[in-house]
Amino acid sequence: MLVLVLGLLLRPATSPVPRASNPRMSLVALFKPNGPSGFGHGTTAEQATEGVELKGKRVLLTGCNSGIGLESMRVLVARGATVVAAARTKEKAQEAGALVGGNTIPVACELSDPESVLACVETVKGLGKKLDIMVLNAGIMALPKLQTSHGLELQFLTNHVGHFLLGTRLIEMLTDDARVVVLSSRAHEMTPEGGIAFDNLDGSKGYNGWKFYGQSKLANLLFARELAKRFAGSKRTANAVHPGVIHTNLGRHMGGAVNVVSSAVGPLFFKSVPQGAATQCWAAAHPDAGKLNGKYLADCNEKESSSTGKDMALAERLWEETERIVAKW
Repeated sequence: MLVLVLGLLLRPATSPVPRASNPRMSLVALFKPNGPSGFGHGTTAEQATEGVELKGKRVLLTGCNSGIGLESMRVLVARGATVVAAARTKEKAQEAGALVGGNTIPVACELSDPESVLACVETVKGLGKKLDIMVLNAGIMALPKLQTSHGLELQFLTNHVGHFLLGTRLIEMLTDDARVVVLSSRAHEMTPEGGIAFDNLDGSKGYNGWKFYGQSKLANLLFARELAKRFAGSKRTANAVHPGVIHTNLGRHMGGAVNVVSSAVGPLFFKSVPQGAATQCWAAAHPDAGKLNGKYLADCNEKESSSTGKDMALAERLWEETERIVAKW
């Protein structure tokens, strides 16, 4: 069970912007071959976007101020993009922008607060320029105790509903060939029975931090799949990403034992932050990724998700239920 939990760890929320041209390689990266894209487990975000020109492109990125969000912003800016950098507060976004330099526009977006999300939507619209790329990266993980807000369990609200509200309200601001990248996780395999517990979205009928985290990540995947279906017939794309196993403070709620073990084995098996940012940067910017729509991606390649993660009837039901939720806001 401990190995499974460690294998489901996700994004970082650490601060310094990594700039190592030769990052450490884990044992997995050394022995796991690259996939059809030519990239793999050990690929960094810089390598995955080498030679890509994003000058004139505008990117919206949530969770810009830490971990792979911060690294993704650094790399996308370095490729020439202007990044609309969203964090819980404008001040955090400004600090992140100062760290990476280049063209960034700080905006506040607290995903668990509908008013903040809708204010972010209006701010982005007010900038007057369409979005070429939207990277829905932010999130929270494995809260040990049930927390609710606006009648919903906090991980589901933050990771899925907040991003759904932001993304769907900005569809009109997307360019004709825009890409939407949604951060999911291998944790989408570990959910309540049926995948999405529609009768228990507030956790009042029972709560498990990992399963509710998995539910939120499954919701991210299904959102990307359903959005991709609605993009059919256009040049727009939507894909979901598993960034890989990264020991970071996103797992700060898990407890001492798990964190001690993950700290010990991390250098052997886990990805670095630049490697963790690679797949979402590849999906957002690489020409080959522009041919993919409605896919689940990991290690800069298409991967198989769980059967529940491919359930389009469930995806449609989730979309409709989420629309009912956000209609109140």
